[in-house]
Amino acid sequence: MGSDRLPTGIASLDRLLGGGLETDGVTELYGEGGSGKTIVCLQAAARLARTGRWVLYVDTEGLSLERLRAISGGEFEAVLGRFLLSAPRELDEQGRAVAAACALARDPRRDVGLLVLDSATNFYRLSVAGPDEDEAREALAVQLAELVATARSLGVAVLLTNQVWRNSRDGSLEPLGGSFLNHAAKTILRLERGVGGRRTAVLVKHRSRPEGTAGFRITSDGVESLGPA
Repeated sequence: MGSDRLPTGIASLDRLLGGGLETDGVTELYGEGGSGKTIVCLQAAARLARTGRWVLYVDTEGLSLERLRAISGGEFEAVLGRFLLSAPRELDEQGRAVAAACALARDPRRDVGLLVLDSATNFYRLSVAGPDEDEAREALAVQLAELVATARSLGVAVLLTNQVWRNSRDGSLEPLGGSFLNHAAKTILRLERGVGGRRTAVLVKHRSRPEGTAGFRITSDGVESLGPA
């Protein structure tokens, strides 16, 4: 039996995903800075919050409430009223924020539909550059396991963003976190910057959908859907 879908509100992306984000798994967005990862998360979050359901948003990079206001249009207060935001400042705090978000998702007093971790690897990247690499890997693995379990048991869509590193062998951009992060995500999208402000989402991995692309453009009001790249 296939999972339900949670629309992002970006028509081209929802078509690529067969209706939206799967609600029993983790979706990973990765790409270089400015490729549109956060704006896609905010678009999906605002769309869901407007329906009266709750969004749990763990932000490690400094969320712009003005950007959320623009995306929400005239419904900003209503969106913000269904938006629980945490802003950890290092990897251990991120772990506690993820655990708290998963606990809130299990609370029957709120109808939670989406859990966002933006970015999953911001503090991890800083940690692996020092002497605590093994501890950082273990901490991130625990967080991912908790997110996967929450998605599977509760039917809550989990959307996380990931930073990239450049492979010195061929110059390609690869997602951080190693194989355990890519195994945790059932859907993986690579976001790319193009000409004229265009962004392209490339479907790298999905349980039931074929590979493909979706185009979109970032505007002052959010995301404008475009055709395939």
